[in-house]
Amino acid sequence: MTKRAESKYKINRRLGVNLWGRPKSPLAKREYGPGQHGQRRKKPSDFGVQLMAKQKLKGYYGNISEKQFRKYYQEAVRRKGDTSENLIELLERRLDAVCYRMKFAITPFAARQFVSHGHLTVNGRKVNIPSFLVRDGDVIEVREKSKQLAVVLDAAQTSERDVPEYLEVDHRAMKGRFARTPKLTDVPYPVQMEPNLVVEFYSR
Repeated sequence: MTKRAESKYKINRRLGVNLWGRPKSPLAKREYGPGQHGQRRKKPSDFGVQLMAKQKLKGYYGNISEKQFRKYYQEAVRRKGDTSENLIELLERRLDAVCYRMKFAITPFAARQFVSHGHLTVNGRKVNIPSFLVRDGDVIEVREKSKQLAVVLDAAQTSERDVPEYLEVDHRAMKGRFARTPKLTDVPYPVQMEPNLVVEFYSR
């Protein structure tokens, strides 16, 4: 269980957005930050805006550690093409992110736990590393003994979100394929993400 699992919605209130687009978010009732000083909001500096963009992106993917997130940025810089697009591609290729996108888990936090407990296979081989990077054409499947778990069935039936077009999923077989590399415009974020500001933050 991730250390942020129980207090994840504080991230929503601190950032002032319903990060995962869930109706359970307390932001629907309290549109201010957590703590006794949460209602004090002042206009952020340029640094503050960039930091907020980084925290939103990190938080969305299950609050990835700073060390790991910086590695994704460094790899995005190393690759050819637009750095911000490369960053989004790397994040979307994480196995826990793919599990969440395919609606095998209800939240990114649940997806990370689901992968860690060995419930998924990639091309027929069990993988229990949430940060495992999926490649185009890889087949992701829920293991046979896990296909009837209530958490999986509930997630597959949720109407909160749809499976994006760059993934192919058969929820009857609990199986899917990473069809192609997504662009930023392909990713169904409930809130506006600004990876260009994240790049600016790290390149200062």
